[in-house]
Amino acid sequence: MEPFDLILIWAGIIAFGVIMYVLMDGFDLGVGILFPFAPTEEARDVMMNSVAPVWDGNETWLILGGAGLLAAFPLVYSIILPALYIGVFLMLAGLIFRGVAFEFRFKANRSRYLWNWAFAGGSSLAAFAQGVVVGSYIQGYETAGRVFTGGPFDWLTPFTVLTGVGLMIGYALLGSTWLIMKSEGYIQQWAYRITPFLLMAVLVIFGIISIWTPFVDEFVRERWLSHFHIIGLLPTLAVFCAWKLMSSVRKRQEGVPFVATMGLFIFTYLGLLVSKWPYVVPPNYTLYDAASAYESQLFLLVGLIFVIPIVLTYTAWSYWIFRGKVRAGEGYH
Repeated sequence: MEPFDLILIWAGIIAFGVIMYVLMDGFDLGVGILFPFAPTEEARDVMMNSVAPVWDGNETWLILGGAGLLAAFPLVYSIILPALYIGVFLMLAGLIFRGVAFEFRFKANRSRYLWNWAFAGGSSLAAFAQGVVVGSYIQGYETAGRVFTGGPFDWLTPFTVLTGVGLMIGYALLGSTWLIMKSEGYIQQWAYRITPFLLMAVLVIFGIISIWTPFVDEFVRERWLSHFHIIGLLPTLAVFCAWKLMSSVRKRQEGVPFVATMGLFIFTYLGLLVSKWPYVVPPNYTLYDAASAYESQLFLLVGLIFVIPIVLTYTAWSYWIFRGKVRAGEGYH
């Protein structure tokens, strides 16, 4: 008998990597989503400069989570990737356009407006595709004999479109609260003004998704009905974070809105995990069905024991180095 349940350890590592990516890349995708609505071109410079030093490091968590998933739960790749080829391609295309825009926009003159749209469009496309992936995970996959047997557009349904739009607006909320913390003057005041509207939109869409989900997935409906006294705590905490966010915006606090928004995302994410546990490829395959060999998981875990602290250290260091306000005329060039 193995001394450790490596499947649970790996599930925790991947879950941690996913939420770190959502929080850290979410706010810079949100800044890109808000880009076309910025009051001035100078404001766009400040917005891009606020995330330019850290955006590529934020994507480390996507690589870590994806590579870990392939190594520890290969069945997930063999089923979900064929089910989401188009969606994943759109997400990667969006991330590529956004990354290129960072480098070219500051050097462009007459074509700057094109890179503005590349940054905004790439960010929006990546965020929407990620939301669609979440929606497709909730609704499940058509499988037979550990193989995906559905069609190429099974991932595109009214429900997944709603989750895609919901994540876009959620990322925009992360972006606006990030700007409250990192900007000043009229740019910060603009961020203060739009944040309550984004929060209301997030709450409405998340509420609709919560009502719709039990009709999409019978397992979730039964889980909620049988464990509501436990699961109900998570949306309660999420609502508290929303209240704290609104209150802090009214008081014109700078750091609290961003922290409250992260809390809103964390409790929503935990609610999703608790609702679907232990299924990693719903509705048929659990973590234990999808896991690789114990020896493989142990070998790879030894490497991650060294990698994760290094990633956390340089992430914390980069945010410390680039702390403080971003001002017009200063920053990344």
